[in-house]
Amino acid sequence: MNIDPDILTAWGGVYKKYDKHEHVFHEGELARFYYQIVEGSVKMYNSNEAGKEYLQGIFYQSQSFGEPPLFIDKPYPANAMCLQKSILIRISLENLNKIIVEYPKLMEDFVKHFSRRIYNKSITAKEIVNNNPEFRILGFLESYKKSQAPCEEKIIIPFTRQEIANFTGLRVETVIRTLMKMQTLEKLIIRNHKLYY
Repeated sequence: MNIDPDILTAWGGVYKKYDKHEHVFHEGELARFYYQIVEGSVKMYNSNEAGKEYLQGIFYQSQSFGEPPLFIDKPYPANAMCLQKSILIRISLENLNKIIVEYPKLMEDFVKHFSRRIYNKSITAKEIVNNNPEFRILGFLESYKKSQAPCEEKIIIPFTRQEIANFTGLRVETVIRTLMKMQTLEKLIIRNHKLYY
């Protein structure tokens, strides 16, 4: 979701700077703000006691994150941490609701936005249930490519092998081995350690 920053600030939105690895919120905290990225990137993730992470998503400039619990008065189901120095706009739910009343098309945009997220989560769940690592990785790569540039040409995948492992629930060693096999089968290209799909 991307709301014009001028609208957000006119209704009480505030710019806030975050350092690399600084948390925006933690799992279990009550959702109180709508967040939109002006600069930088944010990852939403869960981790277990052993420190293993599962990535819920990575969000970039002009994207929002963490909205679903805000609208239903629930705690955040995941942590949000900046991957680099970032600037976010945050606005309270009360003021966001005033914007939605003033600009009713935003409600339609939110419904479409949430519908896409639910759809993508359903696809991801289907891929995680499948035990075949290649199927999981292909599903992740397809999903990312469709979200960026739905075309036939190969695009660079900006995630590390560890991040792909965290997204797919696989071990990093399994991801590396599977990517090499997929390159042999010409399903993707690895050039100078960069992944193209």
